[in-house]
Amino acid sequence: MGKSTPSNTASADHDAKLEHLYAEGDSLISAIRAENKPRIFIISGPSGVGKDSVIEELRAVFPEAQYVVTATTRPIRKNEVDGTHYLFLTKDEFRARLDRNDFIEHAPVYDNYYGVPRSPIVEGLEAGRDVIIKVDVQGAATLRSKIPNTISIFLCPESMPALEKRLRDRKTEDPEVLMKRFTTATEELKEVKHFDYVVFNEDGQLNRAIREIVNIVAIEHNKVHQPEIVVP
Repeated sequence: MGKSTPSNTASADHDAKLEHLYAEGDSLISAIRAENKPRIFIISGPSGVGKDSVIEELRAVFPEAQYVVTATTRPIRKNEVDGTHYLFLTKDEFRARLDRNDFIEHAPVYDNYYGVPRSPIVEGLEAGRDVIIKVDVQGAATLRSKIPNTISIFLCPESMPALEKRLRDRKTEDPEVLMKRFTTATEELKEVKHFDYVVFNEDGQLNRAIREIVNIVAIEHNKVHQPEIVVP
């Protein structure tokens, strides 16, 4: 039998060391991947700023995410789909769900009730999916207080005249309600300081707004320290 030469021994040692480094490094990489946890993203802003349009586009970009549909007692509008844009409930149905503690937050808004269901949030996180919630500014504040470590994004109009035009173009409300929404928008703009990010949703620039939100999602998932999300 032939003896092992020094070069063969060195080559074997090199290969063994390389395999060890592969195994150790791959184990560390797997651990780093495992640290990437699902997050909760809140999309908010004044009435008329385009929250529904943004959510529709995000569904195409992030089809695997869990989208939490807010329940409301207001009448359904033309072109809205029950269960997609909102869960449309009667006031009696809403109160029954409220009694069962089905909503993580709820509030009266413009003479109607709105509520964010709890179970889809929990189910999405448990399945390892990001959760995306569209809610008004008041609701965003409540969610931030109840669920630490959410990421809140404030959609901002380019100007108040542009926002008024959007509200009027919807042609879904009488002038009194429209003016109430527009007046409330001024107060809601003051709340931007409590949000993590602001994205301007300007007329004809929806794609740019979506790109900015996609970048925000990427930034949050690229952070080294990923917080645990606990839903009460």
